[in-house]
Amino acid sequence: MKILPGTFVNASAEIVLKTVFGFDTFRPLQKEIIAAILKGTDVLGVMPTGGGKSVCYQIPALIFPGVTVVVSPLISLMHDQVASLKASGIHSVFLNSSLEWNDYLAAADEIRKGKVKIIYVSPEGLSSGRIRDLLSSEQVTVSCITIDEAHCVSEWGHDFRPDYLEISSVRSLFPDAVMLALTATATEQVRQDIIKNLRMRNPEVFVSSFNRENIFLEIQPKRNALEQVIACIKKHIGESGIIYCNSRKQTDSLAEKLDKMGYSVLSYHAGLPDAVRAENQDKFIKDEVQIIVATVAFGMGINKPNVRFVINYDLPKSIAEYYQEIGRAGRDGLQSHALLLYTPADIHKIRFLIQDSADPQKAEILLQGMIDFAAAKICRRKQLLSYFGEDYIPPESDDDPPQNCCDICRNGAAPLKDMTIPAQKIMSCIIRTDQRFGAAYIIDVLTGSRSSRILENGHNKISTWNIGEELSKSGWFELLDLLIARGLVKRSGDYNILTITAAGKSFLVNRSQISLPMNDFSQMKFAKKSACRKIVIEEPEKDDEVAAQIIESLKKWRKHKADDMNVPPYVIFGDKTLLDFAAKKPRTKGELLNIYGIGSVKAEEFGRSVLQIITEIVAETQ
Repeated sequence: MKILPGTFVNASAEIVLKTVFGFDTFRPLQKEIIAAILKGTDVLGVMPTGGGKSVCYQIPALIFPGVTVVVSPLISLMHDQVASLKASGIHSVFLNSSLEWNDYLAAADEIRKGKVKIIYVSPEGLSSGRIRDLLSSEQVTVSCITIDEAHCVSEWGHDFRPDYLEISSVRSLFPDAVMLALTATATEQVRQDIIKNLRMRNPEVFVSSFNRENIFLEIQPKRNALEQVIACIKKHIGESGIIYCNSRKQTDSLAEKLDKMGYSVLSYHAGLPDAVRAENQDKFIKDEVQIIVATVAFGMGINKPNVRFVINYDLPKSIAEYYQEIGRAGRDGLQSHALLLYTPADIHKIRFLIQDSADPQKAEILLQGMIDFAAAKICRRKQLLSYFGEDYIPPESDDDPPQNCCDICRNGAAPLKDMTIPAQKIMSCIIRTDQRFGAAYIIDVLTGSRSSRILENGHNKISTWNIGEELSKSGWFELLDLLIARGLVKRSGDYNILTITAAGKSFLVNRSQISLPMNDFSQMKFAKKSACRKIVIEEPEKDDEVAAQIIESLKKWRKHKADDMNVPPYVIFGDKTLLDFAAKKPRTKGELLNIYGIGSVKAEEFGRSVLQIITEIVAETQ
C-alpha cells in the first residue's frame, strides 16, 4: 500500500502521526518543531539519538504540497531511511553514487511527475549541477530543506565536514523553502555555528533533554580489555552490540579474537573495500551477525533500534563523539548499556593523532573535556549532561530497587580518602627506578614481585620494594590513574613511561596532603540505594507464557518477512512493538491500530499475518 502525494495536504500533524506511523502522541519537542516548520519558520532542533528527529521532517513532508529535500551524510543512512519510509507507505528516493544511471533517470522522472515526497541527497550531491537543475525544474517545488547531522557544519562539532559548508548556497536557489537543521549533539557554540554557516533566517531553536535514561553508563579502568569486553557480551547473550575502537588495526585485531572465540562478529572501518563494508553493515542491521567492531566511521550510518550495548574500547576524542556513539544503543527506548574502558594511556595516543588535525588547540580542548568526564567520580549522567549545559537532578525519592543510571550511582560514589602516604610511595618508587618504567612494573616493585626483570635490575633492593601492602594491584592502578588525572604523574612515549611532573615534585617536597575518591576495584561493594530513577516500559508479565510464544513467533515471522523484502527486521516492527503485541494480544484490525508503532499502512500490509499468528497461539494455549 502506498500513500499517494496530496493525501495529507492540509491535514493535521496528529492525524498523520496516527494514520501513517501508528503513534498516539508525539515525543518531546516533535509537535513544536513540526508546528514551526508548517508556519514556514526555520528551525534548529537538537534532539538525542532515538528522540524521533526523522518524524520532524517526515510529517511536514506529507502535509506540504512540494517535496522535502533531506541532506544526509552517508549512503547507508539514506538507504535505511528510504526502506523505513517505504514500509510505512511513503514514496521517497535517494540520489547518490550508488544508483545506476537508469535508476537515477527513473527517480528523476518520478520527482518531476510529483510522485515523490522526500528526496535524500548527500551534501556534495546537493552541490552538483545535475541535482540542482533537477530541483530547480518547473515541475518541482521544494517546500523544505532538512539538514541531518547538522553538527557536521561546525568546526567545533566532533565530525566536521567541509562539504557541509557548501549547503548554505542552496538557500538562494529556493528562497521560499523552510530550512530544518537536526542534530543529536550540539553545545551552544556548535548551535551558533550551525545557524551562521547554514544562513538560517531567525530560526526557532529547540533543544531537547540530552538525558537518555534507558542507557546505563559505566566506566571501567582498562586492565584486561579483552576479558572486560567478553564479560559485557556475556551479559547480553544473543543481543546486538557495537564495539568502538580508535584504529583500524585494533578493530581488525579485536574482531578476529572474538571470532576465534566463537562470537558472531564482523569488523567495519574505512580501510575495508566498499562492498565488504556495506555487506558487514547489512548483516548487522538484519540481525545476521550480533556484534560489529568498528571505528567512528560506523557512527552515523546506523539506524538500528535494538542495539543493546555499546562498548568504547578506546577513549573517544570528545564528549560529543562519545555521546553520538553510545546513542546507537537503545533507540527503541528499552534498557541498554554503554561501557567505556578508560586508561590514561589512550590520551597519549589521541594527542599524537590530533597533532595533524586542522586545529590541534581546539582538538585538545575537546579531548580534555572527555578526560575530565572519564576521570570524574560523580554521577556519570550528571557529568555528561552538564557538558551540554543541562542540569540533572535525580528524583528526591525512589521506591524502586537499585536502578540503572550509572556505575557511580549503582555502587555508591567513592568517598574521599586520605591517600597521601600511598601517593608518596608510588611516586617515590617512580623516582627510585629512575623514571624509566611503566605502571605494571612500578606496581610490581611496590607489591614485592621477584620477577627476573626486577631482580636483574636490582629493584628488589631499593627502599620502595614491597612497601605497597595497603592496596591490591587494582587499587594501585586506580590510584595511579587519579594521580595522572590530577597532573602529578604523566605517561609519555610509546611505552607509557611514568614520570613525575613539576606539580608532583612540589607535592613530594612540600609533603602536601591529598584526598582522592578511591575505590579498590577488587573490593567494590554495591550501594543499597540508587540515586537515579528507572524508566518503566510497557511489557508482558514475566510469567505470561503465551506472550513469550507470541514474541518468539513474531520474531521468526519478522525475520522471514524482512529477508523477503530485503530490509532490516526493525523496519517491519521494532522490539517495542513486539512487546506491545504480546501484552495486548490483539484479535481484530481495530485492536491492531492500538498497538505502538502500527499505522494504517503497516496494519494493512502485515496485519493479517500478525493477527493469525497471535490468534493461533492464544487458541492453542486455551
